[in-house]
Amino acid sequence: SSQNLSEEFAEAARQLKKEAPRIQFGKMDVTHQHDLRKEFNIQAFPTVKFFVNGSREDPIDCKGVRKASAFITWVKRRTGPSTVLINSTDQAEAIIKAGDLAVIGFFRELHTGSVEVFSETARDVPEMPFGMTASEDVCADYGVQRNSLVVFKEGKPVHNEVLGDGRQSRLGLTRLIKTFTLDLVTEYNIETSVKIFDVPVENHILLFTPVNSETFSEIYENYQSAAAGFRGKILFVLVDTNEARNGRIFEYFRIRDIDVPAVRILNLTSEARYKMPADEVTVENLKEFCQSYLNGKAKQHLPSEEIPQDWDKMPVKVLVGKNFNSIIF
Repeated sequence: SSQNLSEEFAEAARQLKKEAPRIQFGKMDVTHQHDLRKEFNIQAFPTVKFFVNGSREDPIDCKGVRKASAFITWVKRRTGPSTVLINSTDQAEAIIKAGDLAVIGFFRELHTGSVEVFSETARDVPEMPFGMTASEDVCADYGVQRNSLVVFKEGKPVHNEVLGDGRQSRLGLTRLIKTFTLDLVTEYNIETSVKIFDVPVENHILLFTPVNSETFSEIYENYQSAAAGFRGKILFVLVDTNEARNGRIFEYFRIRDIDVPAVRILNLTSEARYKMPADEVTVENLKEFCQSYLNGKAKQHLPSEEIPQDWDKMPVKVLVGKNFNSIIF
């Protein structure tokens, strides 16, 4: 909530006052400041922007940061180095074992396009430590190909991404790395909903199914297997249809008991919805659905009410999605 964020923001300001007094924190209620709201194009609340060198032009958006510690790291990485330079395996181990997640870049040299993209990505992901190394010994100790990024979770490597010539976009890497703050498949509930929307992946696939059904474990296993190949591109979410508090989501997607298990893709930006053409929740069907969506070939699903029996009785006809095209066009 805005209140929580405001408190964390204030805590970050208190802590940074000692360490970096030149960084000023301020807060503003733009409900009465219409000119400022327009000037800085404030669309949603709360919005945090970082102004550099006393300029009002092009402030940097600070998105998805909710904790005081992450605010502090975000600001420090904007005003100083964003990654720790690693010269020994001991240093690498210290970073990897310091918390739940860590990201290490293994490079041939430290002045390339891929290093630049890696450093920029580190600025966008303040929730986890970033280190980089060009030490042959360190790369050899981890058996990692040079010019690649490795995500460590609970001290173990869980993802290896070859960075090539720095062709990967910063946004693509940010999305990929942030997904590791979630499980491969995240069950939707009040607690996880905030985390789900903090990860900047705009494509979500949702599996609607009762968690206590006999076929659940098989369906879930298939869903999880398919998820691995789309990390960073499509976020895999599970919705338990037996959970009454999820009712609003069923309404939004017009899911009925008779439809489950049901699979839908939602694009958060356009709110376009897509229905998996196949009924069976198999790995193959899921992969095909996700791939056709990413290739722009999936058909949009426009949920419709059933055609009322007396739609044609009165001079003003009753139209729903299912008879709209045939009557109007």
